[in-house]
Amino acid sequence: MISAVPQTDREKVTRIRDTSAQDVQIDQTAILNRRRTVLIGAGVGGLLLLALIVMLVRSWFGAEVSVPLERVRIAEVTRGEFIRDVSAQGTVVAAVSPTLFAVAPGTVHYMVQAGDTVKKQQPIAQIDSPELRNELAREEATLAGMEVAVQRQSIDTRRQLLGNQQTIDLANVSIQAAEREQRRAEDSWGKHLISERDYEKARDDAAAAAVNHKHAVETAQLQKESLQFELSARRLERDRQRLVVQDLQRRVGDLEIRSPVDGIVGTLAVNERAAVPQNAAVITVVDLTAFEIEFTVPETYADDLKLGMDAEVSYSGKTFAAAVSAVSPEVKQGQVTGRLRFSGDVPRGLRQNQRLSTRIVLEQRDGVIKVARGPFLDTSGGRVAFVVRGDIATRASIQTGSTSVSEVEILEGLSPGDRIIISNLGEFDRIETVRLAD
Repeated sequence: MISAVPQTDREKVTRIRDTSAQDVQIDQTAILNRRRTVLIGAGVGGLLLLALIVMLVRSWFGAEVSVPLERVRIAEVTRGEFIRDVSAQGTVVAAVSPTLFAVAPGTVHYMVQAGDTVKKQQPIAQIDSPELRNELAREEATLAGMEVAVQRQSIDTRRQLLGNQQTIDLANVSIQAAEREQRRAEDSWGKHLISERDYEKARDDAAAAAVNHKHAVETAQLQKESLQFELSARRLERDRQRLVVQDLQRRVGDLEIRSPVDGIVGTLAVNERAAVPQNAAVITVVDLTAFEIEFTVPETYADDLKLGMDAEVSYSGKTFAAAVSAVSPEVKQGQVTGRLRFSGDVPRGLRQNQRLSTRIVLEQRDGVIKVARGPFLDTSGGRVAFVVRGDIATRASIQTGSTSVSEVEILEGLSPGDRIIISNLGEFDRIETVRLAD
C-alpha cells in the first residue's frame, strides 16, 4: 500500500534544475545545405544508374541472341607476313633401295640376314652356277685356240710375203740381164755383127723381162693385201672371242653379290640354298642415307606444287628442312603424290614406311591482312564474319583470299585491329547481332 507523503515532507524535497541554461541555438542553414548536397548527389547517382540500366537493357534487347563468351573463339585481324602452306601426312621411303638379281641359274648362299648393316662392296650373297663356270672354261679354251690361229696366220703371212719379195727380186735381176743383152745387141747391130733376127730377139727378151717384173710386183702387192686381210679377220675373231670371255668372267665375278651402297639388308627374296633362275630377285639393300618422304595432297594444290619448294618435316618434336623433289603428273582418287628430299641433316632412326607430318610452303608475302584460321571459314564460305565490339558481335560481309594451315588472307571487309569470331558460325545463321555474355 502506498501512503501519501506528508506535507511537511514535500516541502523538504529538492527541486531538479533543467538544461535550458546550457542549450545553444544551432544554425539551420548549414544543415539545409548539407541535405541539399546529399540529395543532389543521390539524384545524379540515380540518374547514372538509370542510364546504365537503360543501356544494358537496350544492349540486351538489341542483340538477337546471347551466347556465353567461353563458347566462342575470338581472334584479332593483323597485318604482316603471310605464308600459304599445306600440311600432309608423309611416308618414309628409301630413295635408293636396289634389288640385286641372279646373273645365272644356280643355288643361293646368303652371307647376311635381313636387318644386318652392310658396307658398300661387302659380299652379301653367293650364287653357285656350275653351268656358267663350265661355259667360261669352254670359251677360254676357244680363245686360246684362236690366239694360236692368229699366230700361225701371222707366220704364214710373213712367209708368203718373203716368197713374193723373192719373186720380185728375181724378176728385177732378169730385167737387168735382158737390158744388158739388148744394149749388146744394139751395138752389134750397129756394126753389122749380128743378124736382124738376133737383134729383135734381144729386144723381145728385154720387154718380156719388164712385163714379168711388173706383174711380179703387182701380184706380190695383191697377195700382201690378201694375207693382211686374212690376218685381220683372224684377229677380229680372236678379239670377239676375248670379249665373250671377258663378259663370262664378269658374270662369274657377279656370282658373288656385293652391296652397292652402305645400308641395311631389306629382304631376302628366296630361301637359303634355294635354286633360282637367271634374272631372279635375290636380295634388297636399303640405303639409310637417302631417305625421302612421299606425301599426298588434294588435287586442288596440284597446280601450286613446284619442284624445289621449301618444306618442313616434323620428327620427334623437331623440324627438319626439306624441298619438293618430285611431283606425280597424274591424279589418283583426287590426290596428287609427291616426294620431299631433306635439304640438310637427315633425322636419325627413320624407318621405311614410317609416317611423319609434313608442311609445304606454297607462297610467302609481306604486308598481308590476315587472321587466324578457324571453323568460321567453312561454315560461312569465307564471306561472313562477326566483328566483336565490346560485348556485341555484328555480322559483316568479308572477302577472303589465300588460306594456309593456320591463317587466312582478308581481302575486303576487315581492317587490322578488328576482332572477329573464328569459331563455328552455324548457329548464327540469319542473325545480325550476337551478345557475348560473361
